[in-house]
Amino acid sequence: MKFTRRKKNYFSRILVVRTDRIGDVVLTTPVLKALRENYPASHIAMMVNPQTKELLEGNPYLNEVIVYDKDKKDKGMLGFWRFVLELKRKRFDLAIVLHTKNRLNLITYLADIKRRAGYKNNKFGFLLTDKLMDIRPLGLKHEVDYCLDILRKLGLKISDKIPYLAVKNEDMDSVGNILEALGVNRDTRIAAIHPGSSCISKRWPRERFVVLANRLVEDYGLKVILIASGEENEAIADEIARQIRYPVLNLSGKLSLGQVSALLKRCVIFISNDSGPVHIASAVGTPVVSIFGRNQAGLSPARWAPVGRKDAYLHKEVGCSICLAHNCNIGFDCLKAITVDDLLKAVDDILKP
Repeated sequence: MKFTRRKKNYFSRILVVRTDRIGDVVLTTPVLKALRENYPASHIAMMVNPQTKELLEGNPYLNEVIVYDKDKKDKGMLGFWRFVLELKRKRFDLAIVLHTKNRLNLITYLADIKRRAGYKNNKFGFLLTDKLMDIRPLGLKHEVDYCLDILRKLGLKISDKIPYLAVKNEDMDSVGNILEALGVNRDTRIAAIHPGSSCISKRWPRERFVVLANRLVEDYGLKVILIASGEENEAIADEIARQIRYPVLNLSGKLSLGQVSALLKRCVIFISNDSGPVHIASAVGTPVVSIFGRNQAGLSPARWAPVGRKDAYLHKEVGCSICLAHNCNIGFDCLKAITVDDLLKAVDDILKP
């Protein structure tokens, strides 16, 4: 009888843990591809929060998406232990923990996952078996590379760093139907604009988005669509839509995350403040222009810029030695320094033949 010797670092059941926000999850997808290339026959799962689950459905590198809902289904001590036991029954032998929270290190330890690799920056970091010191807040390189560094530590080969999202056919169909009902046919060239963000320190002046939208219609013949989510950001999009001279579609708050992915895939360009949808657009292959104000270590374009082959970002230094973020006392000069013409130059560089 012939026996096949497995290599030392062979794992048959692998769990990737990333339970934070949209952009973080999207930028983790190169890890999934690298794991699949190194372990083509292994069962690979990803543990995420309920809000980002839709982004991973249909991903060809995954066998399973596991939802950890700490605010509802898995809330409290009872919910915590129920989740741990469910995870333990899945018999994972490697966990890649990319969200540095005490709770996640504890969950993977209690679930009896033998190898647990991740970044150490909290008091439960000792529960990891393979760890790197967490220098991500220094922003010395891109988040994608920080994620892949964990795989490098395990001796795995990396062939690609570009994020990838699978867009479901049903989302493409539903978005197509929505647009068609609003008079946008499949040949229409669309520019999507996302004028919101998680913090005021990331929001380009809304009046400039108005001028930009007008120019996109006049200079490039594009149909402009606005997207945003959350009450405050949707209000910003509503105000901008009212001021644009031309008919625009404001789909803010009207689309699921899967439909947002499908819409962005339909666009010829996406323009946005620094936010999660930037990385969605990049991952579905749509060129992005992303606007950055803060250049604070760990929050700068060096770590969070879009990484698609035709993507661009805009940032200008205005002499701040320390960024006060939302407490800025000079009126967000870093954002104001970026002009409409700067944006249009970036758009031109992307759209020109």
